[in-house]
Amino acid sequence: MKDSTKRKIFRCCVIFSLTVAIILAAGWISDLKEQSEETVQMVSERTVIPGGQSVGIRMDVKGVLIVGLEEIETKKGVVSPGYDAGLQIGDMILSVNGIPVECAGDVERIVREKRNLLDLEVQRKKEILHISLNPVQCEQDGTYKLGIWVKERIAGIGTLSFYDPESGMYAALGHGIYESQTGTLLQAGKGKLLQTEVKSIREGEAGNPGEIRGIFCDDTRPLGNLKTNSQYGVYAEAENVFEVQKEPVVLASQEQVIEGPAVMLTTVYGSTVEQFDIRIDKVNRQKAAGSKGLEISVTDERLLEYCGGIVQGMSGSPIIQDNRLVGVVTHVFVNDPTRGYGIFAEFMVNEAESARNLKNSN
Repeated sequence: MKDSTKRKIFRCCVIFSLTVAIILAAGWISDLKEQSEETVQMVSERTVIPGGQSVGIRMDVKGVLIVGLEEIETKKGVVSPGYDAGLQIGDMILSVNGIPVECAGDVERIVREKRNLLDLEVQRKKEILHISLNPVQCEQDGTYKLGIWVKERIAGIGTLSFYDPESGMYAALGHGIYESQTGTLLQAGKGKLLQTEVKSIREGEAGNPGEIRGIFCDDTRPLGNLKTNSQYGVYAEAENVFEVQKEPVVLASQEQVIEGPAVMLTTVYGSTVEQFDIRIDKVNRQKAAGSKGLEISVTDERLLEYCGGIVQGMSGSPIIQDNRLVGVVTHVFVNDPTRGYGIFAEFMVNEAESARNLKNSN
């Protein structure tokens, strides 16, 4: 065979080998890409059990939050030591005579023991103050008082958002519990998440939001122990687990949420969770958690006819789109009860994980 012919055959073999290698490499890269996509999908497919059941929240308030100042009748006349010393509604007493205090009882004990000039360390918004005052003896019962009212506990009704099997946490409300007069976010002390039965609903109208009226069913078997009251909801460590629907749903990222039809799970009578049609009107993408990531409107005629739309107590109702938990109802529009806001569900799941790691206050 001539050398030129041999060289041609050799070049053809080399080209063929390179072609096969390129094809195999392309297939290998394609397989890697598919495996990578499958891995990403598997990592992102976190599931939670959606709620929708009405729940009761009973919580002791951690901290000494002043919600009122009062006059005390003494032998020398009527005085208001707290007011005269410069205390204000909304102040949080952190310590008395250098002793940290976490509840009204702590303050009462120190006042009872000292009965003289006290130094109060007080937080007023972001400022730390030191205020001195003398307790006075009440003419009626002989006890020594500062002339302040302190928020000690709260109780109310909201809606369960979800149970997260991975963290073992319940989430509810979608927004925090605030002191009504001062707007202060209350710190959770001991508290329980309780099953509730809805008895009636006051219909909402423009300028006057309606509300759910219900009763706590069984406080001997609480759903969970409260861990935290954050600005993005109330979170409890599960004690008794129940499933509102048997099958969990996939948690959506905010990038997967789109404008269009969705459903809201909530309870309007008894303890039965029902599904109502809504529409996601606007998706506000957020880098940090916020309670107004979604704007929604009720389109279900049943819900509109029964209670006019969204009412107080429905905060926390899960929002499902394409069989994914995309968000949670947080607020109703004051002037339009057919519309409301929602928080992205992924933010609440992150908050639940953070709550799990907190030292249990119960």
